[in-house]
Amino acid sequence: MAAVSDRLPAFPWDKLEPYKATAVAHEDGIVDLSVGTPVDPVPEVIRRALIEAADSPGYPTVWGTVALRDAITGWLRGRLGASAAGHRNVLPVVGSKELVAWLPTQLGLGAGDKVAYPRLAYPTYEVGARLCGAEAVVYDDPTELDPTGVKLLWLNSPSNPTGKVIPKEDLIRVVAWAREHGVLLFSDECYLELGWDTEPVSVLHDDVCGGSYEGIVAVHSLSKRSNLAGYRAAFIAGDAQVLGELLEIRKHGGMMTAAPVQNAVVAALGDDAHVAEQRARYAARRDALRTALEAHGFRIEHSEAGLYLWATRDEPCWRTVAHLAELGILVAPGDFYGEAGANFVRVAVTATDERVEAAVKRLG
Repeated sequence: MAAVSDRLPAFPWDKLEPYKATAVAHEDGIVDLSVGTPVDPVPEVIRRALIEAADSPGYPTVWGTVALRDAITGWLRGRLGASAAGHRNVLPVVGSKELVAWLPTQLGLGAGDKVAYPRLAYPTYEVGARLCGAEAVVYDDPTELDPTGVKLLWLNSPSNPTGKVIPKEDLIRVVAWAREHGVLLFSDECYLELGWDTEPVSVLHDDVCGGSYEGIVAVHSLSKRSNLAGYRAAFIAGDAQVLGELLEIRKHGGMMTAAPVQNAVVAALGDDAHVAEQRARYAARRDALRTALEAHGFRIEHSEAGLYLWATRDEPCWRTVAHLAELGILVAPGDFYGEAGANFVRVAVTATDERVEAAVKRLG
C-alpha cells in the first residue's frame, strides 16, 4: 500500500484546511467557492427515474442496458454532431474521475510510457500516470510534443481550471497529429454543455474527426449539467476497439454503474429542460461573481466556458487565498493545477444564490 501511495503527490486540498477554518469563522459564515460541487436539487425527472428502478436486485451489466446505450448514442448524435455513433462506441463509467485516474492502468501503460496533459490541468491526469508508473509530461501545444513514447494524450476543453475552449480548427489539427503518430487521444469534455462566451465543440463532431472515431475517445459526465455528482454518472464514447478492450477489463474488475443510476441517466439525457434551467442559474451566478471580482481588483482570464472563473490580482495565489478567506470566501489556489497557475485562483460559481449574494456583498 505504501509503495503505491508513495508514487502520488500530496493531496492538495488538505493544504486549504487552515484557510477554510478562517473562512468558516466569518460572522456570516463561509462562502465555499473552492471545490465546485453542485448545490442545486437533482431534477425531479431524474429522481423519479432513479426511484422507478430502485427494485434492482440483480447485478447490472458493465456495458449498460440497451436503453442506456440508446440514450447515450442519441445524445452523441443530436448534441455533439457525432452522426456515426453506435452502441459499440459507448461505455458507461462510474464517474469521470475514476476513469481518468485508472485509464492508464487499464490501457496497460507503465514504465517507459508517457501520458501527456495540459500544463494547467485537473490533477488527476498526473495521478493516473503515476499510479501505473508511466511518465507524466505537460504541454502548451500537444502538436509540439516529441511523440516518442507518448501512449496517451489528454485534451481538456472546456478546461478545468481555466475555462479555456479549444477552437474547432485546433481540434482538427490535434486529432490529425495524434493519428499521424499513433497516439491515443482522450478528450475530457465534462463541461461541454456550459459554454458562455463561445460554443465548445467535441472531438467526436463530424467536422473534427471526419466521421471516424479511430484513435479518439471523449469523456462526458452528468455531474455538472444535471447535478448528478452524487450519482457518479458518466460515460466515454469513441473508438470501438479501445472501448471494447476497456469493456473486457472493466467486466473483470466489476466496474459497473448501478442499475438505478443507469435508469436515471436515460432520463437525464432525454430531457433538455432541466439543462437549460441549470445553465440559467449558473449564468446568473457567474455574471454576479465576475462583476464583483473585477470591481475588487481582479482580472479574469479565459473563463469562456465551464463552472469556474480563472482570476488573478498578479500576486502569489496563496496570498489571494488568504485575503479572500479573511472575507469568508474560500477559493482554490491556482498552483493546485500546475506551476503556471501560481498567480491565479479558481473561483467556482456553484454556490447557492444566497451564498453568491453574500460573496458579492463582501467583495463590494
